[in-house]
Amino acid sequence: MTETNSLIQIKGLRDGLLVSLDDAPWEEQRVALLTQVDGQPAFFQGARLALDVASQVLHVNELVDLRDKLSERGIFLWAVISESPTTEKTAQLLGLATRISKPRPEEGRKFAVEDLGEETALFLHRTLRSGTRIEFVGHVVILGDVNPGAEIVAEGNVMVWGRLRGMVHAGAKGNRKAMICALDLSPTQLRIADEVSAAIRPQEHPRPEIVRINKDGKLQAELWSPG
Repeated sequence: MTETNSLIQIKGLRDGLLVSLDDAPWEEQRVALLTQVDGQPAFFQGARLALDVASQVLHVNELVDLRDKLSERGIFLWAVISESPTTEKTAQLLGLATRISKPRPEEGRKFAVEDLGEETALFLHRTLRSGTRIEFVGHVVILGDVNPGAEIVAEGNVMVWGRLRGMVHAGAKGNRKAMICALDLSPTQLRIADEVSAAIRPQEHPRPEIVRINKDGKLQAELWSPG
């Protein structure tokens, strides 16, 4: 359900996950979120979830229903971010946070967000399906495949321990030293900083490769090996 998945954007936070919903009718958004969760239970299991509902006006029964359905799936809804005063008051009434500015790195570790000194990495043990978009302020490591139609945007490096068939943008804030690595590199598009590479055809005999910006300022793929 690509249309459903396109309503949802997922970002990694130190606190867990931030899910941003579209301005579609609430029932469509609710169904889209639960469909995404049910399609990737291993990824969402045990997660702390913050929900950005934009200007959606929600009342107690609607938020309680969603909170209960998420709880049944092992997901803890702890924050609801909204531009609507009504929704904000509803969230506060239910004891939910309405701000997510204060990071809690010690809790973030539960959701495979690792604090590496001055750097942070998001580890996802799953395959990214079409319509899924992951954004993160640090490095992103995928233990699985990135399917066509899936997107990863990271300010740091991106490593895919599997097949890379989707779109990846590393060094998204202009870091030209960022790298993209994959065991099987056949993306629809690669970007590092402001340099772009077109689609790469699938290889008959895939091998691990690493992509960097070379001395000429272009993206270059080479054999990915330790050291």
